[in-house]
Amino acid sequence: MAEPSFLTAVRESYDTIAADYVDRVPPPTELDPLSRAMLAGFAELVRTAGLGPVADLGCGPGRVTAYLAGLGVPAFGVDLSPKMVGLARQARPDLRFIEGSMTALEAKDDELGGILAWYSTHHTPPKWLPEVFAEFHRTLAPGGHLLWGDYVGDERLRPTQAYGRPVSYESYLLPLDRMVGLLEQAGFVVIARLEQEPGGRVKRPHACLVARKP
Repeated sequence: MAEPSFLTAVRESYDTIAADYVDRVPPPTELDPLSRAMLAGFAELVRTAGLGPVADLGCGPGRVTAYLAGLGVPAFGVDLSPKMVGLARQARPDLRFIEGSMTALEAKDDELGGILAWYSTHHTPPKWLPEVFAEFHRTLAPGGHLLWGDYVGDERLRPTQAYGRPVSYESYLLPLDRMVGLLEQAGFVVIARLEQEPGGRVKRPHACLVARKP
């Protein structure tokens, strides 16, 4: 089967901007306090449950994967972009980073203790989100947790440049209630939600959801 065009666009675009992304995007230690608190709370949940490793899906250069590892979580990263994966491996050779798509994860059923989707689903067309969240549910162990964080709204963005480089991906910002509904349809129970207005480096409304697989 041919690869969906949006995956090709995301891979090629992030291969193009990988080095500039690393130079311009601040590390997790410089995130706002509420976002850091959500990551810390998620780390404690998965550590306490002890159900398996955490997959950081759309991990980019691996900084958040490494941040979770520093919080005592057995984490590994998955990204579509070979160049992003290469940068992650170079920065943290002690951690595992693999190429892959969240539309078809290589993990076995119930294998993961946690899933992190940190600003990595907004390039996915809405019609594909049920399939993506079904993959999250399939691979997460019963009792495992998902932390989703991303921009929210009601807008389709078609940028031609990012970080000073040409890109061909699109972004789809959805209302938070719709994201909650999609996760619930996939079989998750949403146990916490955080909405934040634009501020600092973040120019758009953004939100986090913590969900549990029963």
